[in-house]
Amino acid sequence: MMRMIIMATIVGAATLVSSSGHAGSPVEMLIGDAGRRDADSNMLVDLRLLNADAAAQVVPLPDRIEARIEQDGSTRSVWLDRATASPQDISVPAGGFVRVVYRLSDPANLPGPGATISIPAWRTPGTTVTLRPPEHGPQLAMVAPPPPHPSEPPSSGSEAVAPPLSDRTPGNAFLSNLAPYEPIYAVYGPGTDSAARIQISFKYQLFGTRQAEGLPRSWRDGLHFAYTQRMFWDLESSSSPFRNVDFQPELFYLSPATVLADKITLSAQVGIRHESNGRDGDASRSVNTVYVAPMAAMPLGGGYRFSLAPSLAFLVGDTSDNPDIQRYRGNFSLFMELGQDQGLRLSTSSRLNFSSGKGAVSAELSYPLKRLLGAGPDFYLFGQTFAGYGENLFDYNRRTTRFRVGLALVR
Repeated sequence: MMRMIIMATIVGAATLVSSSGHAGSPVEMLIGDAGRRDADSNMLVDLRLLNADAAAQVVPLPDRIEARIEQDGSTRSVWLDRATASPQDISVPAGGFVRVVYRLSDPANLPGPGATISIPAWRTPGTTVTLRPPEHGPQLAMVAPPPPHPSEPPSSGSEAVAPPLSDRTPGNAFLSNLAPYEPIYAVYGPGTDSAARIQISFKYQLFGTRQAEGLPRSWRDGLHFAYTQRMFWDLESSSSPFRNVDFQPELFYLSPATVLADKITLSAQVGIRHESNGRDGDASRSVNTVYVAPMAAMPLGGGYRFSLAPSLAFLVGDTSDNPDIQRYRGNFSLFMELGQDQGLRLSTSSRLNFSSGKGAVSAELSYPLKRLLGAGPDFYLFGQTFAGYGENLFDYNRRTTRFRVGLALVR
């Protein structure tokens, strides 16, 4: 919270007037985030009302406010609607802040990634739009001010609502910089020595708070750390051991997206990846790769989108654990995806060594579970197939065919 107060003082945002009609202590207005989307795919704009005064302030907020979007050298105006069912007059606690959410409901005016949004009436600094998949979450949160110094009496008249102990969002940059990376799922297919496959994956934007602070764009904005872990569980054995666990940390740079006139989006990713299974002796496997992957996505109409990402990868460092792994993996891979944000989606991934003819292909088919049931949890029905060499690092030179079904949190 202290970081946000300092940030608001630097940008010098507008002074608001309390509902009593007298000029009160300044309440700063900032755009904390722009790019989250609700379940209806409307873009959400998070506002922060910061009060550094020793007394609570009441701020009147309109139901609609005009915002300005700048992208690719052009500027246009859009209307933001209140997304929270809260009183029009918002009480900002002493020494604290209130988060209020507005919504951009017009899909025709939805800005692309990298656009800048600001609110001229409140003289908010421009904030870069970072679009994310639709999500569910609270629309309004009020955070209590920090406790007073032991020598100071507690303030009275504060109307703050303290966040629950489980809420680690306020003042924690980690959560706002964290995002899914590869799919997160648990699937099962009987009759094999790796019947269950579980995957968790996330990425972390190393300099993500630069955008929230209104700083100019920098190459540092594209730096990410990512971690993926795949677990292959032999549920058919009596003791149900894990056949293998692959650990995959990586560091990569993701270029800003470029939107062409026909709405095709282009970007690229370059990174270095380490893979190992954490075992010793003859079962030890590890490999390091440097890769480059250009990416393109294009709308097809009817809510469908097609994505394509070829990749070139080169081994670096020691490969003594698996000296012939290149023969089974190759240098080239291709990812393709076709589907809807709120409907059916098919993803395929393949890799091939052109000289040895060895490689693998996998496919994943997913559909929102609540659309099948009419309601329910935010999971996806998830089917997965694999055919070829090296489904996991331990079996890099073993040919397998698998079919599994389960649930996914991220697809």
